[in-house]
Amino acid sequence: MATPLGEKLTAIITENGPISIADYMRHCLADPAHGYYATRDPLGAAGDFITAPEISQMFGEMIGAWLVHAWKAAGAPERAILAEAGPGRGTLMADILRAGRLDSAFLNAVSVHLIETSPALRDKQKAILSDLSGVQSPVTWHERIEDLPDHPLFFIANEFFDALPIRQYVWKDNGWRERVVGLDDAGNLAFGLGPGRLDPRAANAPDGPVEGNVFEIRPAATAIMENLAGRIATFGGAGLIVDYGYGQPAFGDTLQAVKNHAYADPLADPGEADLTAHVDFAALARSAREAGAVAHGPMDQGAFLLATGLLERAGRLGAGKDATARQAISDAVERLAGPAAMGTLFKVLALNPAGVILPPFAADN
Repeated sequence: MATPLGEKLTAIITENGPISIADYMRHCLADPAHGYYATRDPLGAAGDFITAPEISQMFGEMIGAWLVHAWKAAGAPERAILAEAGPGRGTLMADILRAGRLDSAFLNAVSVHLIETSPALRDKQKAILSDLSGVQSPVTWHERIEDLPDHPLFFIANEFFDALPIRQYVWKDNGWRERVVGLDDAGNLAFGLGPGRLDPRAANAPDGPVEGNVFEIRPAATAIMENLAGRIATFGGAGLIVDYGYGQPAFGDTLQAVKNHAYADPLADPGEADLTAHVDFAALARSAREAGAVAHGPMDQGAFLLATGLLERAGRLGAGKDATARQAISDAVERLAGPAAMGTLFKVLALNPAGVILPPFAADN
């Protein structure tokens, strides 16, 4: 299907030549007029995908309880930032704050900050977070993490890093050649190889590539993680990164499109489908440590949620409910923590300053 953004990209490539995968993703997701996130609410049954906070309030409540514990472990600072990057509809933050109500001192100390560039999603967030009982300050929105105030930072990013642009390289003729998006003979968008090269040592690529292997890097994620970890190392706080991905660098083409809750051709409908790629958690952890923070994990999402009390919370939610409601809660637990669902594909990386250990993560770095 020809889309307005597809026509725009065709014109750009015709005039200037092929573009990187990173530039293609930026256009598709963030173009002001036709970008996927700039123009719609993609979540829920009527959208293209469902994230963990939309499955059950328990996900956000477990994270909220962890953040309250992290705040106490940091000395319960009287002025702190509670921030989320890529907050979707605001559901996760609403559930975090519900858990936070168990400690009024925490709510009195934090101000809520959301990093969101989509006007459509900001409107959804304003609606769901319009009543923040117990929180002392109104929500503040930012375009960038760099714009957050300089105070102890308690941070969450759920399915944020997977949507940041990647660059892809293909091993060909004993070197890494950059994969690009150009036009085929019929004028359709098509993948090809450009002149760009990659130094495997600088990118921490695995050893032993063979012809045709694909390796992905995410420069934008490195820059964001360095800023985030640097803030936590300098001002104190803690952070959780929750996303799908792999624990160690690996070969593979993980670029994917999702439309109407099904996988789609990444080049088929520019601006009309979500584009993501798996997160390299080892690269994020390395960037965090280079910025002075301690990085723990990644731990499987299922293990994290079970260790922080998911089953106990499910039991309390189900108490006194009918069989249908209890089954719905049980199904949500399975989706969030089961190995055949989100439990092992999704992982959790924790950040904190040196000298702090936050269960369920071990004392490693």
